[in-house]
Amino acid sequence: MSTNPNDRKHFFDDPQHVTLVLRVLYGVCAFVFLLDIVNLILHVAGGHGLRHAERWWEGLPGFYPIYGWVSCVFLVLAAKQLRKILMRDEDYYDR
Repeated sequence: MSTNPNDRKHFFDDPQHVTLVLRVLYGVCAFVFLLDIVNLILHVAGGHGLRHAERWWEGLPGFYPIYGWVSCVFLVLAAKQLRKILMRDEDYYDR
């Protein structure tokens, strides 16, 4: 058995742990989405709802998850384009 500390197994090295974390994440996302549906039902039923939206589109079910996903995709695509402008050659500092 090796005593090298770099050889020890980490939490996310086990595929079962990764699957567990993903399932918990999906469960939390589904729960939050269900809360959004409950908010819509309360609002339609004449109640105040759980959220105080200032614009009509903020009250749509799933607006914030969709907005967050689109924003992340936009940031990744923008970063890929920005990389083309800012990237330097491999030996940039050796010159």
